[in-house]
Amino acid sequence: MTRPDATMGPAIRYLGMLSHERLDVYRCAIEFHSLARRIVRALPRGNADLADQLMRASRSAVLNIAEGAGKTSRAHQARYWADARGSALECGACLDVAALEELIDSELLRSGKELLEPIVSMLTKMVR
Repeated sequence: MTRPDATMGPAIRYLGMLSHERLDVYRCAIEFHSLARRIVRALPRGNADLADQLMRASRSAVLNIAEGAGKTSRAHQARYWADARGSALECGACLDVAALEELIDSELLRSGKELLEPIVSMLTKMVR
């Protein structure tokens, strides 16, 4: 049986691989969600609204990718993947706001954008 790689985190590393776990975009989204958690922990007090928005958008991207993979019709898959794409773009906007307000360092911003770029690109192709 094929197993997820170590980058998926200790909580799910030893489980069997489901269809969505085989998708590169899902693996990238999980990696971004992990980074989003680090970013949220680094935000100064008083930014709970931004932290909540980033976490909800990041989680939504992951969950919509998985749900889309479980749909049997192409149209249903595309709808969920389009929603995931929107959530990924929302994550990018959250990072932009955090950078503009000088709440995160340039390394976290760069890492986040580098992860989001292929996610958005893959989802764009999957929606078409």
